[in-house]
Amino acid sequence: MTSPNGRTDKASRTIAASAATIYRAFVEPDAVATWLPPEGMKGHIQVFDPRAGGTYRMTLTYERSEHPAPGKSSEREDIVNGQFVELVPDARVVQRFEFESDDPAFAGTMTMTWKLTPRAEGTEVTIVCENVPAGIRQEDHLAGMTSTLANLAAFVEAPRD
Repeated sequence: MTSPNGRTDKASRTIAASAATIYRAFVEPDAVATWLPPEGMKGHIQVFDPRAGGTYRMTLTYERSEHPAPGKSSEREDIVNGQFVELVPDARVVQRFEFESDDPAFAGTMTMTWKLTPRAEGTEVTIVCENVPAGIRQEDHLAGMTSTLANLAAFVEAPRD
């Protein structure tokens, strides 16, 4: 799918948790650093201000020196600078962000909208990414979003102490 500003990618998954539980996982920095990085990466949050207009900065690092694609910011890292555009408790999170990269293929501002829709079996979580940089292969992006959704499900479905 293509938007006027570039490609749009979408993924969704129904998670066996309430929208309120899932929403909390979006506004707690330690939670985000745990579930957001796709398989094979670790996250570290430097800045996190979860309010409309608030900013965040996160570094995603490949766990192994050998990985399928180079990082966007360096060989092993993706550095993301973003802004929270909209936070609607238990319903939606909209973020805009840019990758720190010298490669013009990763330039531009991508908008990511997370929608939480209650279902009988839990909550359907849908990610829509608009203006995806051309340097991100669609199949890699879809695999990463699917991995992130699986991580989110494992995080919120796991029993907590």
